Amino acid sequence: MSEIITISVQCSTNASVIWNALTNVEHQKKWYFDLQDFVLEKETIFTFYEPGDNKKFKHICTVVDVVPNKLFSHTWTYPELSKGSSLVTWQLKEENGITEVSITHKGIESFADGGPDFAIENFVAGWNEILHKDLKNYVENI
Repeated sequence: MSEIITISVQCSTNASVIWNALTNVEHQKKWYFDLQDFVLEKETIFTFYEPGDNKKFKHICTVVDVVPNKLFSHTWTYPELSKGSSLVTWQLKEENGITEVSITHKGIESFADGGPDFAIENFVAGWNEILHKDLKNYVENI
């Protein structure tokens, strides 16, 4: 059975502002990760590490789907640490100037061979911080 995390946050701004924060490398590095080779086109590959100098968790991702201002999905892998592969989907729903941002991360159990760092609780904590603290604070203050 596939492990699925779904987390949502309400942001007091329109979807186009959030979309720009999600998909523009200059914005990404201010609140998310430094995705230097990111290109918003299906089947493009991008890489990044967790913040800091450790460079332990190299992520390699492939863009799967793009619907401007609404949806963006990509694979999420750690090929140097695990044989697993998962799928991250960002969805935006705007109503009356308030945008709900939801992230769904499927397939986390596939990282079990990578050890305890890949426990679902770690992903839940990370995505909660990214959405509720990092993204929300960033898009509501730019």
